[in-house]
Amino acid sequence: MNEKIKLLISNENISIEFIDLVLKRLETLGYECAEGDEFLTAFSIQKIENTIKNECNVTEIPDGLKYIAVDMICGEILLNKKQTNSLGDNFSIDSALKSIKLGDTTVQLDDESDESKLNVLINHLINYGTDEFICYRKLKW
Repeated sequence: MNEKIKLLISNENISIEFIDLVLKRLETLGYECAEGDEFLTAFSIQKIENTIKNECNVTEIPDGLKYIAVDMICGEILLNKKQTNSLGDNFSIDSALKSIKLGDTTVQLDDESDESKLNVLINHLINYGTDEFICYRKLKW
């Protein structure tokens, strides 16, 4: 087992497959994980997992929200890296984002600055799909 993956596993509810999914999604977004990203990744996974569990009042992330959780985690990681100015050469916004389609509306980002594109991408990753939480909410007594 990869040493980085071992460091990420701090909760029995998080599987190696889930962590691998997060890391692969980051790669498809144009971010290559750097040495030292283990804590940030583990922290982001735990943060988003707790957010979803608290919003839905469940004990584990429902299967139907798994991919939304992965995107939220990736958005959280990219936001933190952006805020600490540590994206560096590990990230290419041009390969990650050219347009966003929501329903019937498509927004082309060819003329936007790189920071503006990054902000749109991060906002989309963190917020897209949160309206689906309602399908999995349980009453809290």
